[in-house]
Amino acid sequence: MLHQNQEIPNICITRDLKWGTPVPLEGFTDKVLYVWFDAPIGYISITANYTDDWEAWWKNPEQVQLYQFMGKDNVPFHTVVFPSSEIGTGDNWTLLHHLNTTEYLQYEGGKFSKSRGVGVFGNNAKETGVSPSVWRYYLASIRPESQDSQFSWLEFVTKNNSELLANLGNFVNRLAKFVASKYNGVIPKFDVKNCPAYPKLQEDINALLKTYIEDMETVHLRKGLETAMLISARGNQFLQENKLDNSLYQDLPDKSDAVVAIGINLIYLISSIFHPFIPETSKQIESILNAPSLKIPDEFDLVVKPGHCIGKVTYLFKRIDEKNVEEWRSKYGGQQKK
Repeated sequence: MLHQNQEIPNICITRDLKWGTPVPLEGFTDKVLYVWFDAPIGYISITANYTDDWEAWWKNPEQVQLYQFMGKDNVPFHTVVFPSSEIGTGDNWTLLHHLNTTEYLQYEGGKFSKSRGVGVFGNNAKETGVSPSVWRYYLASIRPESQDSQFSWLEFVTKNNSELLANLGNFVNRLAKFVASKYNGVIPKFDVKNCPAYPKLQEDINALLKTYIEDMETVHLRKGLETAMLISARGNQFLQENKLDNSLYQDLPDKSDAVVAIGINLIYLISSIFHPFIPETSKQIESILNAPSLKIPDEFDLVVKPGHCIGKVTYLFKRIDEKNVEEWRSKYGGQQKK
């Protein structure tokens, strides 16, 4: 964003090109409009093509806040050019409220280069066969919010194996499989009083949830994802400290019932807070729980009740062999065919 004493950049809005939108003025017929002068207007036209109610979004500044996300090189066009175009019409447009920019993402100590075949791009990501959720998670976890960050194949594999698989995947699958095998997939009747660890869990989760919501509202997305993973880690800790296993089920059935029901509800909460980052995985968790999408709540609550039947348990993630690191590093290091 421009500071109070910062000069507005000198931005030319025409180009001497053959392609583009012609400038509709005499003496400028050999020029076209610079793409970033008229491209932001496309946000409005895209909305208008999507819905007849587009003015409820774009001509409603009293009730709508416009958030925009982009790389740092596009800031002038969205903070100066686009708002100026809107104001210049004299109509009551919804103007920019919050701009969220990123620094640059580098590749393995260098720069991405499509022309030289350096780096992994959308089609390459698909070629690897790795789940879109893993890609979404990794890129969000290294999002260059305050400084440039580095894409690393080793880090990519490590985050899948040590974070997604060992943390989130372990929590969901361990508990869901336990419910499926010991309770025939049915949430038992329970009393939270039979789980002395519940009050502390509830306190911790509510504190983390409050932080998560603040992270997301202030568009600190990387921090929001970190907080979501802390909630999942707290779920794993909950299962560990209560020793969820066959002995608990057989020797302390009332406590086992409470731990299972509380844990399933925590998984349901997790499905909602991860949805902004890895929606496919959230949908998979909802399928496992046999439950509809959950709106992100302000506080942790036990909304999955006794008698509810969960669905088929499937693995959320699978381990990636570290041997792939050198293979992918070589394949996408500038050697691939153009």
